[in-house]
Formats: sequence, C-alpha cells, structure tokens
Amino acid sequence: MRTFLTVVVGFILIVAALIWYAATPDIARSVLEVKYARPPSEFIDLPDGARVHVRDQGPRDAPALVLVHGSNASLFTWEPWASRLDKTFRVVSFDLPGHGLTGAVPNHDYSQEGMVKFTQEVADKLGLKKFAIAGNSMGGGVAARFAEEHPNRVSALILVDAGGMPTPQGSSVPFVFKYGRTPGIRWLLLHITPRWLVTEGLNKAIVRKQIINERMIDEYWDFARMAGTRQATAERFALPWNHDVQNHIGDIKAPTLILWGEKDGLIPVIAAHEFHDAIPGSKLIIYPNTGHIPQEEVADQSAADVRAFLTR
Repeated sequence: MRTFLTVVVGFILIVAALIWYAATPDIARSVLEVKYARPPSEFIDLPDGARVHVRDQGPRDAPALVLVHGSNASLFTWEPWASRLDKTFRVVSFDLPGHGLTGAVPNHDYSQEGMVKFTQEVADKLGLKKFAIAGNSMGGGVAARFAEEHPNRVSALILVDAGGMPTPQGSSVPFVFKYGRTPGIRWLLLHITPRWLVTEGLNKAIVRKQIINERMIDEYWDFARMAGTRQATAERFALPWNHDVQNHIGDIKAPTLILWGEKDGLIPVIAAHEFHDAIPGSKLIIYPNTGHIPQEEVADQSAADVRAFLTR
C-alpha cells in the first residue's frame, strides 16, 4: 500500500512539475482585441450576454453571404474570400462560441445546436432575413444543420470540407483533434498549449504549405490561449458526437455547392461524395493538391467558384 501511495504521489509531483515548467498562461481578451480587432471588426451583443466578434463587409443592399469557420479557427480564415467577394456580396463572418475574439460565452453552450442558434441570433441582430451560408469543417456541419432547420432563410448552402457525415478518420489528423477528447490530455491542454501544437495542426490540415507563415501560427496560438477559451474547448471536446446533419440531410432544400480538397487528411474526400449523393441537385468541385482549407489554399479559384454559383 505504501509503495502504491509513493508511486501516486510521485506521479502527481511529476505532472505538477511538468505543468509548472511548460505551462502557457492565458492572454487577456483586451490584449488580443487591441492586436486583432481592427476595422472592419466590430462587436455585437446577443440576448444571452455573448459578445460576438463580427466582420460585415460589402454593400448592405447586396445579397448576403454568411461564413461559418471550423474548429479552433476564427473568422480570419474567411478573409481571402471576403476580399474577393465583398464587391458583389454582403459578406458576414463571425467568431463562434469558444473561438477567436468571441471566446467563452455565458451559457457555455458549445454544441452544434448551440452554434446553430448562435448563428441565427447573429443573423437576426444584423437584420439578415435570407442569405447564402457557407461553412468549413465543423462550421460546415453548423451551416448544413442551419439549412436543415431554417430552409426558408437559406438561399444557398456552400459546404467546404464540411463535417457532419460519418466517414473514416483521415490519414493526417492533428494531435488536438486526435487526442483532445481523451480526458487526461484534455485536462493537460487546459494548462499546456505549446506553439508547436499549432504548427503541427496547420501542417497536417494544409497541403499547400506556402500559405503557412509565422503570422498565421501566432494568430491561432493567441486565440487558443485567450482567457476562457481553453476551458470552452475542453467543454466542447467533452460533448458526444452529433449525427443530426446526417439524420436530417433530406431536409436540405437550398441549392448546394460542395467544395473539397482532394488531399484533405482530416475529413477525407469520400465525405464530399456522401454529401453530393445525399443532397439532390448539389454541385461538387474537388480541388487537386489541396487540403482541409480550400478558402485559403486555393482562394482565387474557390472564391470564383462561389461567385459563379451564387450569381448563376
């Protein structure tokens, strides 16, 4: 018994020493707002007290396009599209709960359903009655679910390497996504978020490495360490898998464009074909030598394809 207690105490001391040595402290929200919330960034307040980081670009009377980012990303992933589409469309992007400069939210709802409701409240606050909605990765699942729940508000749906369909795990899954749901590792990530973890994740998600730079790595790393965000991420990763998108895929009535990176190692391209087969009349475009984030990896081509689809 004494030997067992000695081992347990020794283990606890090793973990404590590791946290003390390798811990990465939180960054205050106010510090990051000064660094990143430059025009056209703005903040809006939702009924439940959430303070949302939003970018609303382009003519206010133009057809609206709402952009929903993926897990551990932010609205900045959509800037390549916004800069190419904001002459034709009103382009709205925002940081989801537990992400970017929105960060942790008062209701602690980081579920897919919570994010759908959050998207609706942002659209309502901005006066958007009917709009096209696009989503990447986790945000693709949110966009698809929004289209299922609110068919009368969606003029078109754009799925970009989207989550929501049951597919085999990809061949190049970042450490955080592969192990972040494991309770012990999830707890450690509350205290230790090294920069290399971000670099590893981006290198596994992105095939066209030339778009990865120090600014991008720092941006992801900063937002991951904003006060409250790591706890929000842990709460989100603790949630069970959701199958609502697949279960209600037949409810999607909007014209749908599916864009996918052929070499996506996180959500394999087979998922693109599953969405295409499940949504009647959908259009599928696959980009060769492209990974999980086509809106950044092939910005010119993917934005042109979106413009053509929405203005046909």
